[in-house]
Amino acid sequence: MHGTSCRVHAGDRIAITGPSGSGKSTLLHLMAGLEQPTRGRVTWPHLPGGASDLAREIGVVFQGPSLIPALDVAENTQLPLDLAGLPQAQARARAEAALARVGVTDLARKLPEELSGGQAQRVAIARVLALRPSLILADEPTGQLDQATGQHVIDVLLAAAHDTGAALVVTTHDEAVAARLPIRWRMHDGRLLDTDPPPTPPTAHAAPPQEES
Repeated sequence: MHGTSCRVHAGDRIAITGPSGSGKSTLLHLMAGLEQPTRGRVTWPHLPGGASDLAREIGVVFQGPSLIPALDVAENTQLPLDLAGLPQAQARARAEAALARVGVTDLARKLPEELSGGQAQRVAIARVLALRPSLILADEPTGQLDQATGQHVIDVLLAAAHDTGAALVVTTHDEAVAARLPIRWRMHDGRLLDTDPPPTPPTAHAAPPQEES
């Protein structure tokens, strides 16, 4: 990836588009702390826990299967909360609430192999929702789904971001998906070519500056 400079503000809804191999996933992984830059810095000055606590503050939804096969849906959803050290009763309640929010409570005792692609993605979103992160990153979350199911997954992602107050960044090839998010970042050959500014609110008064996430 070439030199790239960008910012994510609190409440942003961003679509990152570009051809395969353009660097969309790499940028998302850098933002999540899953990869480290060879040069430069990735900083999150306004995350409550700072860069040392990215696992609590950033939730990631991957394109491919990400659920642990040996755990059922409820256990998969609760796992990050257990790893974060939440008391069992609190972790269980938050996991159950997240599953209810994305409409898959009836799947709680099923294993990942028993789920459709759309159901598995909704469970992955519930797992993120249970964390209550400041930022949700979704890497081609509809890439393996049909159009109708993919649009429903985007509905769930947008609702999850709204419920948690999180910023949302989605990489996608699908123009119908990108059109659902008001800010567009375009990538090509490892370069971030341009970033559309957030839309100006319809008011005579200047909008207050947003905090960075």
